[in-house]
This record gives sequence, C-alpha cells and structure tokens, in this order.
Amino acid sequence: MLDLKLIRSESEKVKDAFKKRGQDTGSIDNILELDEKRRKIIFTASALKQERNMVSEEIARLKKEKINAQEKIDAMREVSNKIKEMDNETRAIDQQIEDILLELPNIVDESVPVGPDEKSNQVVKQWGKPKEFDFEPQPHWDLGEQLDILDFERGAKISAARFTVLKRWGAQLERALINFMLDIHTREHHYQEILPPFLVNAHTMMGTGQLPKFENDLFKTSDDLYLIPTAEVPLTNLHQDEILIEADLPFYYTAYSACFRREAGSYGKDVRGLIRQHQFDKVELVKICKPEDSFEELEKLTLNAEVILERLELPYQRVVLSSGDMGFSAAKTYDLEVWLPFQGKYREISSCSNCTDFQARRANIRYREEESGKVQFVHTLNGSGIAVGRTMVAILENYQEQDGSIVIPDALRSYMNGLHKIPS
Repeated sequence: MLDLKLIRSESEKVKDAFKKRGQDTGSIDNILELDEKRRKIIFTASALKQERNMVSEEIARLKKEKINAQEKIDAMREVSNKIKEMDNETRAIDQQIEDILLELPNIVDESVPVGPDEKSNQVVKQWGKPKEFDFEPQPHWDLGEQLDILDFERGAKISAARFTVLKRWGAQLERALINFMLDIHTREHHYQEILPPFLVNAHTMMGTGQLPKFENDLFKTSDDLYLIPTAEVPLTNLHQDEILIEADLPFYYTAYSACFRREAGSYGKDVRGLIRQHQFDKVELVKICKPEDSFEELEKLTLNAEVILERLELPYQRVVLSSGDMGFSAAKTYDLEVWLPFQGKYREISSCSNCTDFQARRANIRYREEESGKVQFVHTLNGSGIAVGRTMVAILENYQEQDGSIVIPDALRSYMNGLHKIPS
C-alpha cells in the first residue's frame, strides 16, 4: 500500500510513476480531495472540542457557585452531537481513502525500463546455449504421455481441466526437484525452510496484495479461507503486525508449497501441458530486510534462483520487466526465462521482485532502529526458486532423446536413486 504522506507531499512523482504503468491518475486526485476534506473536518472538530472543554470548565464553575448553567449545557450537547457527526464522517473518509489505496499498485523504481507491455522488457543476461537436436524435438506433453509419467486425461477426470496426475518417474522427478531446490537454498544460500499452511485468511491475502484486486484469480473455501497462489503469501505474512529487531534482519525464508490459481482470463493460453495449471508446485524465496539493503538483496535473490537452472544445465535468460508488464506489488522485477526446444523460445520460470515497503504497509511489518529507536517499515522481496512444474517441462524437452527417453540431469541423479535415464 502506498504511503498517504508520499501522495500528499509528492503527488506529481506518484502520478508520473502511475503513468509509467499505464495507470490512470484520477485516483490520486480523488485521494487528495478526500484527504483535504478530512483535514478540514478534523480542524473544525478540534476547534469544537477545544470550545467544549473550555465551556465544560465554565459549567463546572457555575454549578459550584449554584448558578443555572442549563443553557450552556444544552448548547454543549449540540456541540457534542456535531463532534460525533464529524468523527463519524472522518472515519468514513478514512475508509474511503484506504479502499482506494488498496487498489493502487506500487511505485515503479527509476531503474525499470518504461514501456506499455512485455515488448519493452529488456534481456540483461543469457546463460547456456540452447541444444541443437538432430531430430524434431517433441513437446513435453507428448513425451510425458508416451512415458506414462503425465496423465492429463485422468487429472481432468478426477478434478477438471488444467489439473494433471504425475505418475511413476514423473512423481519421483517432481519430488526430486523439490528436495534438490530446498537443499541448495537452505544449505548453500542460508534460507530458513518453512512449511506454511496452504490455506490463509483474507487479511493475509490482503497483506501481499492479492486482495482485494485479484479476488477472481483465487480459490476460496466456504469457511472464508483462501488456497494460496504462492508461498510468498504465508511467508511474507509470518511477521504481520510485528515490530522486528534491527539486528535480526534480514530474514531469508524458503518453502515448498502447492499453489492454486484460477488462471482467470487465460483460457486459450497454454491449454496443453504443465505451463498453466490450476494446481502446481513451487519452491519460493522470501526476504525481509532494511530499506537501504533491498535492491542489493534483489540481485542476490535472483542469483539464488539462477543457480538452480545452472546446476540443472538449463539455458535461460534474465529479463528486467518494463513498467507496463510488472506485477501489482513490485517496484522492480526480474523474470528468469528457460529455453523450451519445442516452442523454440524462452518461457518464464521464475519471477523475482523487490516490493519495497508496499507489502509491509499492508501487513504492518516494521522494525525498530537500534540507535534512534525509530520504528519504520521493512522492505519485502520474493521470487520463485523455482517453479517445479515448469522445471520438469524444461527437463523433459531439453533432455529428450530421439527414442523419447529422458536423460536425468547429473545434479538430480542422487535424488532419483541413481537413475540416469527415464526409459522409453
């Protein structure tokens, strides 16, 4: 959530940031009008409260002197009613302002390329060389069905479209990837592993920006709990409504979770295969740090995710997203895109973002400075470390053999009981 003081003091800066996103700035003017109205009401109410206090003292004196004060009492009763009305009006305006703020995205960092959509994204790094096949590479869905490790038909039968059953080597490869990623992030990158709830309340969803704007993308239970779309949600909210100790920062958290998304508006896109599922596995990375450290931490977090792709020897590129292609909560985002031979292009497999104090304000996560004792908001970061299903896609397509068998990457063989190849 944006800082109201920032909107009040630097409204043109905020409007410029919104224009970079292609966002209408009328909501900023609306907030400023409401804020001005609110301050005028508070000023008037304060004057009335001061008057009421002075007259109340006079009434007390008159009563002590046994002088009739009924006229003043009646007048102050009317003043009290006016004050009550003004206080109610102030609370209503506060709620209006908060409702608007909850719908507004984060401020775009100045280092982000400006552009309306993904066409303005910039490739800033490439690693590995796409393999050249001496045969026509198959898509992962055909490979998975031929090997009897992916069952799309039964997934749809027992659930719905965009659900998949993983079988035999497919299920083991999924588990191997999860353990492999968690081991690297905990042992080498020093993240603390968490196994969070997969169901969270609305306050938690609001804290990371999924609510209220993206309600239609979420699965909700009859108990008013939400299935998490990413472990970013519970991990970031571990410290909601807390004041942290400066010496304890930064916090590094990693978690495996199943993720659940309606994929609203995506019908017709990636209908086949594992790229766009309603349920998928992911290993998530979350950092909570001091404001002055957050952009350096973004670089390190992105490198942590890249290590997974490099250990698996999967060609990828790093892309800095343009202002018009960034997520709601992010101030800056790097996407990692892995090479998929059948499609002949790079596809997103991880998204690493610095959300600055945007989520911290919503979730009320703060820390106390040791020297000054001042309490201020932390910065939060998150990134996929990485999407497990899409990693399986990349392995199936990049490591396929002409006979349809799949070579297991060296880094995973110990997690696959020494298996070198999924036989055709």
